[in-house]
Amino acid sequence: MRVVFLGPPGAGKGTQARLLQARFGLEQISTGDILRQHLSRGTPLGKEAEGYMQRGQLVPDALVIDMIAHELERATDGFVMDGFPRTVAQAEALDRLLMSSGAPLDAAVVFSGDRAALLARLASRWTNPRTGRTYNALTNPPKVAGIDDEDGGELIQREDDRVETVAKRLDVYDLQTRPLIEYYRKVGKLVEVDAFASLNSVADRIVAGIRRSTSFGTGAAHAAKGN
Repeated sequence: MRVVFLGPPGAGKGTQARLLQARFGLEQISTGDILRQHLSRGTPLGKEAEGYMQRGQLVPDALVIDMIAHELERATDGFVMDGFPRTVAQAEALDRLLMSSGAPLDAAVVFSGDRAALLARLASRWTNPRTGRTYNALTNPPKVAGIDDEDGGELIQREDDRVETVAKRLDVYDLQTRPLIEYYRKVGKLVEVDAFASLNSVADRIVAGIRRSTSFGTGAAHAAKGN
């Protein structure tokens, strides 16, 4: 199963990616995490990306694709990708990469949600600064408010989760990323889900939609039911 997640900030893509990863043994690929890892390890790709960032320039699509190509080598059992593509040009580049390896994309899942509700949800998001694990006071709260369930450390609210910043991020999404919906619709790979349905309902709809849009085998489905 090879899937990309699309949708505005606050739509719950990261949470659902983890659920899909656990259910089917997929590799979870977050382009933001990949970039940070290359920068911290000082890899040749990371050093090249850092040069662009220091000059205040966007990291070129070709360089991001090279980073993703390295991750795909480990994703032999499939992947769920969050954070890429963000533009039609990036989607086309990803398609070329996957086709060259004989493993085309199965589906693009788009999370839809009301703007006001997205703003409220993001304003309620809290993050573990040590691991990147996120919670939401409205939809997925920690067992103890302000404390991470796993390591017991303090949660924080990131600057980019504040209302003013979130509004700008939603504007950027509307301008740049929404054309991807039509791109994947035209090629018959779009799966649409309501981001504000219950956690389990969204997860079930994602899997059902992927199965309808692809030849994802029944063997994998039976394996998942046995987990």
